[in-house]
Amino acid sequence: MNTATSRSAISAVMLIAAFELKKILFSRRGLIGLFAFALVWFVLLWYPVRQASVYLFTPDIKQLLINVFGEASVSQLLSWQVAEMAVMRVAALYLFPLFSLFICADQFASDKTRGMFRFLSLRADRDTLFLGRIAGYLYIQALLLALTLIATLALACSRDSSLLLLGLGSGLFIFINIIIALLPFTAMMAILSLYANSSRQATIYAVLLLVGFSIINGILGHYLPSLNSILQWILPGAQLSQMINSHGFSQLSLYGVPLIQTALFLLLGRSYMGRIAL
Repeated sequence: MNTATSRSAISAVMLIAAFELKKILFSRRGLIGLFAFALVWFVLLWYPVRQASVYLFTPDIKQLLINVFGEASVSQLLSWQVAEMAVMRVAALYLFPLFSLFICADQFASDKTRGMFRFLSLRADRDTLFLGRIAGYLYIQALLLALTLIATLALACSRDSSLLLLGLGSGLFIFINIIIALLPFTAMMAILSLYANSSRQATIYAVLLLVGFSIINGILGHYLPSLNSILQWILPGAQLSQMINSHGFSQLSLYGVPLIQTALFLLLGRSYMGRIAL
């Protein structure tokens, strides 16, 4: 009985997630957003990424980077065999979490304002709605990331077709890497979307939270360095700077931070959603 109930709950979560993905793909607002996203990444790939991949890995530029930042800071970054993937990954590690603050801001805010939750709660319980929406917005971000990686692979193959297999391997690694990094941002935005009255307000709350905490943490770090080393791991994105100069299995030790953050945000969000009035 418990197994059947668990399967039913998982199916309900996946059904809600699939509906969120379809809503983006087959709505005018969603298609406009996809077009804007594609346009931004086309410009990034065609100009900064394409140009950087040509010059970044030449011997002179490599030596310059090592002299400026130190070999320990850039050794893993310069070890990538597909230059386009390496440059794209650095950009994506910072840009996709930023996009997440906007993409995931409307997980619940609009439905709460319109009173749709009362109707939705007749079809599914609150836990299913909460997890389903988060999974749905992860699907959306995974789709956008996959499209970006395909475009980057096409760009690399246009330079050298022999990079196809290497690019596929690097692309899979980057996909897993960035999706794990996006998990806590998506879960955090779910909580803020529940609290806010609009997607814009949720995004503003997220920016204030991240920037405000960074300022406070910086001030505390000046006077209490030991406390700073602990507090910096509380908010999402704490490990991003370390993930840039890491590759392959060396990143496994960094995955624990976003996974623990995600678990904590899910527990907080589930508790908060259980207490609010729909």
